[in-house]
Amino acid sequence: MRQRYTSDVLVIGTGGAGLRAAIELHDQGLKVLLVGKRPKADAHTVLAAGGINAALATVDPEDTWAIHAADTLQEGRMLGDPRMVELLCQQAPQVIAELEAWGMPFARTSTGLIDQRYFGAHRYRRTSFVGDYTGLEIINALMREVEHRQIPILERAYISDLLHTGNRVNGAYGFWLADQRQFVIESNAVILATGGHIHIYQRSSSRRRENTGDGMALGLQVGAHLADMELVQFHPSGMIFPHELAGTLVTEAVRGEGGRLYNRHGERFMQRYDAERMELSTRDRVALANYTEIMAGRGSEHGGVWLDISHMPANLIRERLPRMVEQFQAVGVDITREAMQIAPTAHYSMGGLKVDPFSHATNVAGLYAAGEVTAGVHGANRLGGNSLAEILVFGRIAAQHAAEYVRQHSEQPVQAAQIEQAAERLAWASQQAGDFHRSLIDQLQQVVWHGAGVVRNEQTIEASLDQLHTLRSQAQQRSLGAADLAASLDLQSMLLTAEATMLAALMRPESRGAHQRSDFPATDPLWQRTIVIKPYRDQTEQLRLQLDTELIPTASEAVQAAFSQQEYSVAGRLVE
Repeated sequence: MRQRYTSDVLVIGTGGAGLRAAIELHDQGLKVLLVGKRPKADAHTVLAAGGINAALATVDPEDTWAIHAADTLQEGRMLGDPRMVELLCQQAPQVIAELEAWGMPFARTSTGLIDQRYFGAHRYRRTSFVGDYTGLEIINALMREVEHRQIPILERAYISDLLHTGNRVNGAYGFWLADQRQFVIESNAVILATGGHIHIYQRSSSRRRENTGDGMALGLQVGAHLADMELVQFHPSGMIFPHELAGTLVTEAVRGEGGRLYNRHGERFMQRYDAERMELSTRDRVALANYTEIMAGRGSEHGGVWLDISHMPANLIRERLPRMVEQFQAVGVDITREAMQIAPTAHYSMGGLKVDPFSHATNVAGLYAAGEVTAGVHGANRLGGNSLAEILVFGRIAAQHAAEYVRQHSEQPVQAAQIEQAAERLAWASQQAGDFHRSLIDQLQQVVWHGAGVVRNEQTIEASLDQLHTLRSQAQQRSLGAADLAASLDLQSMLLTAEATMLAALMRPESRGAHQRSDFPATDPLWQRTIVIKPYRDQTEQLRLQLDTELIPTASEAVQAAFSQQEYSVAGRLVE
């Protein structure tokens, strides 16, 4: 017997975006239900260590929201949507005030104001923080508010399908990870807050079975559009040793607090790549610099470079970077005395579901999205510290507009046929061997890493697309052994989002930000465009992807005036 739940709005995802959306919905008087794959209070947001951006001007009085927006657009190589960026930067200070009211223990200046630190490519210090565990404290603050409001959470529950009638989403189907019991949720609207898809890469900063692209795949299955899927951020610093921790994030706060990069010859090599900003250059440039040093044979014995902060006072390192001290102590490295070995790691999905810049609605009625699952803010390279601001600003905005939608539209009953189709899909997945599908996931991650990693080209992308098609065929074959429903469904989502990433990377014939093509090393002004991916069904009802492009709007006059004249014209067009 399937369990059934009802809600005005279903929020899928219990990270920062999902929790903030649920709080807003509750406060507007709606019945809301939260569903998450992981235990509550253990979403990917807890790994966001370094801080949250807002132009508070508590440390640098010259900072403004317009300069924050200009820095964000420039860091994104002018592929971000200025309307979303400006909304983010205007409302970010309100988010900080809200967190402070909810008990967030921000670091303070000697005068009692909220302290702010530098992150790479910031003109001013605008990153507020709690040591190097800011994301964890944000989740703690949000969870206190959710529990105070007694908002129900279904934890360790997997959503396998969105239910819909025509072009309107009206619920979801899923199962409990512990015992595979299935359930139906009827809801007048759905908000996807499921995170990104970077687990498609062999080396990523995600934990196991995190960021598998399931929210993007759920949206595609009901006709939602994607954008910017080729734009995946590779963080400059992920652990590379020991092997089982490869990809684990080493926060940008290490560089923000004075960390220096060295190659095997002891050279502080950022002098060659950005002599002015050095280690505080943009993430894409530092990641590419690290990659270049390694590929040129100037890396460490484990295939990385060295990040060293041991020249700073040990007590300051322990105060400002306690999590990094603990993380490296666990593998026998004392960062107050010795350097860390690091290498680029897939870190953030800058593409995702295409949403309206003001409401965060998708093109599917009743379906909204917020956080890393969406595209639009970050362009070709995310400004460090913007992700935590994004999830809270747009989690609230998506909830406000979902609530308005629910009030304006009557209930749409879930159709029995939809439920049976979803149950049939799970029945098929339950007949597949989990160990076989887990091995296919491992192969997929290797294929994507080599085909569309830090540097890609037509040959590597096309070869990887061929390998993806082979993996898809293998995944459809009957396999024997103990089933793993989650692994089978993760694989399907990863295959779909990997294909979208590869196709978009192949379509963009230039290098821009995190998208580096060795066969097109220059930035092409004509490609200041968004690549949009639209799903359709072929004659056999198989899901296919169609690509198109759209022009990007112009920034407001206030932001145009704030652009750095060294790299960008007043109109915000790249002139490098």
